[in-house]
Amino acid sequence: MKRMVLSILVDNTAGVLSRVAGLFSRRGYNIDSLTVGETQDPAISRMTVLAHGDDQILEQIRKQLLKLEDVIEIKELASGESVTRELVLVKVSASEKDRQAIISIADIFRAKIVDVALESLMIELTGSQEKIDAFIKLLDQYTIKELVRTGITGLTRGSGDISDYIED
Repeated sequence: MKRMVLSILVDNTAGVLSRVAGLFSRRGYNIDSLTVGETQDPAISRMTVLAHGDDQILEQIRKQLLKLEDVIEIKELASGESVTRELVLVKVSASEKDRQAIISIADIFRAKIVDVALESLMIELTGSQEKIDAFIKLLDQYTIKELVRTGITGLTRGSGDISDYIED
């Protein structure tokens, strides 16, 4: 199975997210990660979708997305040609004896301690999926009370921008 990260420019209108998600569910495709946000142009949103499949399925996903009238442009965020990041917040039980070790792990990953309580620490980390997975694996030896990941977001490298796809 191959992994594909798509950056999709869409009209920023009601129901677009539902139509994109519906396209995946109707065809039995899974969305591994989905992030959506407004771009610098309030009329346009950017969706970043991570999906897995063989070449035929991934090509079918791309073709089906292009058929949606709300879709302006689709770009694959290929490794090496783009920058992708994910954010994770992790709340870890932190007894007095474990606190320094947990802080040391956070420091190694350049994570930030964003909340300190008597019995827990909340840590914020931004990075690649691999970096976040490695961080979580090291924290598994402690009690993770809560964890949330944003999903991948990213942009292609270089000087191109959204205006390359928008008609005046």
